[in-house]
Amino acid sequence: MITPNSLEEIASYVEQEGKKVFVFSADWCGDCRYLKPFLPEIEAENPEFTFILIDRDAYMDLAKVWDVYGIPSLVVLEKDKEIGRFVNRDRKTKAQITAFLAGLK
Repeated sequence: MITPNSLEEIASYVEQEGKKVFVFSADWCGDCRYLKPFLPEIEAENPEFTFILIDRDAYMDLAKVWDVYGIPSLVVLEKDKEIGRFVNRDRKTKAQITAFLAGLK
């Protein structure tokens, strides 16, 4: 899981070839903490995706531009085009995320 240190670094991932999963999260978010233990498994099971963890609080302006208000949320881009989004305020299970990603392969 890549954790960018600047908006410029995030922008560089947006422009890269391939499919990227931007995982918007925050340390205080209980549902985000629930996800954390199985994110490495999801990442290992989906090598065709690059996973990028975005601290929603550190990049609030980006979250607003991308219409990400509920966390945890996943926004998937291929090159610089959005191809999928799993955004809501509900807790997400490993099975739900796996099924969401399977639909984007």
